[in-house]
Amino acid sequence: MNQLTKHQDEKERRIITDWLTPIDYATQQSDFINRREEGTGRWLLDSSEFQEWLNQSKQTLFCPGIPGAGKTILTSIVVEHLCAKFQNNTSVSIAYLYCNFRRQHEQTPTDLLASLLKQLVQELPSMPEIIKNLYEHHKYKRTRPLFDEISKALHSVVANYSRAFIIIDALDELSASDGVRRRFLLEILNLQAKTGASVFATSRFIPEITREFKGSILLEIRASDGDVQRYLHGRMSQLSLCVRRNVDLQEKIKAEIIKAVNGMYVLSNAPRVD
Repeated sequence: MNQLTKHQDEKERRIITDWLTPIDYATQQSDFINRREEGTGRWLLDSSEFQEWLNQSKQTLFCPGIPGAGKTILTSIVVEHLCAKFQNNTSVSIAYLYCNFRRQHEQTPTDLLASLLKQLVQELPSMPEIIKNLYEHHKYKRTRPLFDEISKALHSVVANYSRAFIIIDALDELSASDGVRRRFLLEILNLQAKTGASVFATSRFIPEITREFKGSILLEIRASDGDVQRYLHGRMSQLSLCVRRNVDLQEKIKAEIIKAVNGMYVLSNAPRVD
């Protein structure tokens, strides 16, 4: 009987979470972290700014950066680090979003909150009643929950955890028209104020975004020489045989590229991950 109940609960969980949103950011997380060169991003994880954010609740770490600085890869490193650190702590939750201007039609404020809510309820041992009731309320009407309903449920679910981390990459890629981006950002900051959630966010240097993070912990993202060095070292084997045989030439090539990139990590022929 217990097995049957467990199976029914899991089935109900899948139905409700898929109803909240079919979007799954886990596949993007896996893709981004697999592109990382081993050992890169340590400068961010070891920074005093990151450690302050990690060790204190209700903190925001805002990481602006130029296009191509590698913000998305570093965000995936942060997500992986948090998941590894708290993998055995069920009282800690981690939810993340990768914003993309090509997906603005599915990244409305309500959709984004629903994606965070989906990730958070998936970590709970049972589906909260507030989510069940929300699902039942809309199921037979074939309607979708409103922004305020999702927001209320999100606040309630976050309260189930002793610590919640909200990770948002590329805020600048959300639509600025009709106040979409501002509405979402204000809701995240409101969620933090009321629940003590820890927020990590990246963006290009957009004044109206930067203003919202006044007073937050600030850490600019630039490609570190060490990270670029590791990236290039991992790709020396792709060069011609004469270069692979000449260690001095390899070092000269790496030194010149590091000098030229000037804080940019994403190469022009690589997939866009800033």
